[in-house]
Amino acid sequence: MHQIPGAWRRTAQGAGLVDADGTIRPTIFAEMSALAAETGAINLGQGFPDEDGPTVVLETARRAIADGVNQYPPGRGTSDLLHAIAEHQQRFYDIALDPHRDILVTAGATEALAATLLALIDGPDDEIVVFEPFYDAYAAAAALSGARLVTVPSRWPDFQPDLDELSHAVTDRTRVILVNDPHNPTGAVFSAEVRTEIVRLAEHHDAIIVTDEVYEHLVFDGRHVPIASEPGAWSRTVTISSGGKTFATTGWKIGWLSGPAPLVDAILAVKQYLTYVNGAPFQPAIATGLRMPDDFFASIAGALRDKSAILGAGLRAAGFDVSTPSGSYFTVADAAPLGATDADEFCRALPRRTGVVGIPLTAFSTPEGRSEVATLVRFAACKRTDVIEQAVGRLALLRS
Repeated sequence: MHQIPGAWRRTAQGAGLVDADGTIRPTIFAEMSALAAETGAINLGQGFPDEDGPTVVLETARRAIADGVNQYPPGRGTSDLLHAIAEHQQRFYDIALDPHRDILVTAGATEALAATLLALIDGPDDEIVVFEPFYDAYAAAAALSGARLVTVPSRWPDFQPDLDELSHAVTDRTRVILVNDPHNPTGAVFSAEVRTEIVRLAEHHDAIIVTDEVYEHLVFDGRHVPIASEPGAWSRTVTISSGGKTFATTGWKIGWLSGPAPLVDAILAVKQYLTYVNGAPFQPAIATGLRMPDDFFASIAGALRDKSAILGAGLRAAGFDVSTPSGSYFTVADAAPLGATDADEFCRALPRRTGVVGIPLTAFSTPEGRSEVATLVRFAACKRTDVIEQAVGRLALLRS
């Protein structure tokens, strides 16, 4: 354990990232992955695939390395990838982008988020509204920016935020409304009513919308609808995505953001002093992936939908209550019917009880929000079908 000094401690404590004495709290992901390795459990905790992505994408990276594409790429990203992202946004969402002004390639979506908040937050009086539970990097990035994190609960079982609570949370102090859709950890896809209200509130309070859409091609029913495509949203929206989830290349860390050029320029001013650039031989590979035919994108959504159905059925058979996901890698299950009162304790015991790892949703909440998710567990369906079937077979032990 180590302690952190300086101004970051106050905001990090408020976000639940460190203890009251400033001791750095290890992430539950590191703890549970170590427990999986120790016990030989199937790790349905962390959201990374156990299968390679499309051969054409992998071969493009190999060819780029062999061809010497191994030095710094341009600061905004390679021209080919910038054009591929612009083509993708036009093709799927009818959003027209200037590839050399409205797009920035980043070291994954996480860097895009951090650079965006560092660029757009003016000081400690600013607030960032986020939907809770939330991906844990959001609290860390908010703490780094110095802004105050304001949460809007998204509750079991459908995880759609209450519009009155959302309206109450967004004020003239709100600088950023941070949206993750499709949502990690809940698997929810926000309704049209929620998207419309987010845009209305952003306009009314002159806030910026920042959207994390890394699961955009993993929607199970219909197509993803970016908030930037909503009427009145484009001029105040920064859209973030990446190739990691779509092409099963999470380790490559090729992400991007898009939006109005003045916002992108402000973010670039920060990003160039974080990683500067990254992933030269992987950028042409992701460009190749973005240009793949429609049936590829439909197939990955369909395959994950089928895996999620197998996982959900197995969880129900094991005695959990289950929230049916609408997208993303994840399924949330309630362990209360199995006698659980604390998801942290339940998940720490689960690998030795059944040989399966899950992640408690408390890892995605502030200290104040823990009671809302006290018995909820996130499981990842982004594994091979045979691995998921083996995992649900093990979870059946909970019934005995």
